[in-house]
Amino acid sequence: MREERPPVAGARVAGDRSGGAWGSALTSAEFAAVRGVGFEPVGQVFGAAVYAVGYAAGYGEHGSFGPLVEALYQARQTALDRMTAECAALGGHGVVGVRLSRGSLPFGGLDFTAIGTAVRAPGAARGLRAPFTCDVPGQDFARLIMAGWVPAGLATGISIGSRHDDRATARQVRWASGNVEVAGWTELVSQSRQDARRRLEQDVGRLGAEGVVITGMQMRVRERDCPATVGRRDHIVEVTLTGTAIARFSRAGQRPAGPALAVMSLGPRRRRAARARI
Repeated sequence: MREERPPVAGARVAGDRSGGAWGSALTSAEFAAVRGVGFEPVGQVFGAAVYAVGYAAGYGEHGSFGPLVEALYQARQTALDRMTAECAALGGHGVVGVRLSRGSLPFGGLDFTAIGTAVRAPGAARGLRAPFTCDVPGQDFARLIMAGWVPAGLATGISIGSRHDDRATARQVRWASGNVEVAGWTELVSQSRQDARRRLEQDVGRLGAEGVVITGMQMRVRERDCPATVGRRDHIVEVTLTGTAIARFSRAGQRPAGPALAVMSLGPRRRRAARARI
């Protein structure tokens, strides 16, 4: 579905096109790498969406947060669609170095933003259904192209689960229990990560890609008062996996038969940061 740009975004793109100059979020090394594989920047592009979302979902051993998860997917996709709409308006073929962020607003709601540098391959045939997106830096984008791979788009896996702190959990977290594993919390975190990975693979399949370069793994944990038992607490875990789905040049347009292949980021610094966050 084609995303319509907000009026302010349309005015910004029109100004960029009429001015002749372009801007980018690329470093000098990224710019050189992108140019080295036949692409050139055409401008910095941006997309945003503000959604009112809340933890209003079912309750149970692993509470069902399906409606909230879908709202988080939709919010991110709306921001990405508006960013790629700006890319298309500038004549770009894709967006490199996309940065996705999520923030809370003082008056409520969550602000989702996507920003990156639109690039194009001069002389390339037209006819792309939509510009590609990738959140790897320019150097890694160039390495993918030289190795025969092309970004298919950004893939996301989101999972939210909850666990009631029952008697066993309450006993394990007492000070007198010492240093012991809290089995219920381990199960909650493991299940949430597994569900996020499954959703990520589904997103890779939706994009028609063969694998994904995982560039971000985040986990948010919060507590709430148990709605069923006075004095008890529940733990809620939200896991988000993001990455760039990739496909081989020679298999463009074909859907892979097997499961998606997941690999860590090509950059060592981003790989260490991702491990630290999870």
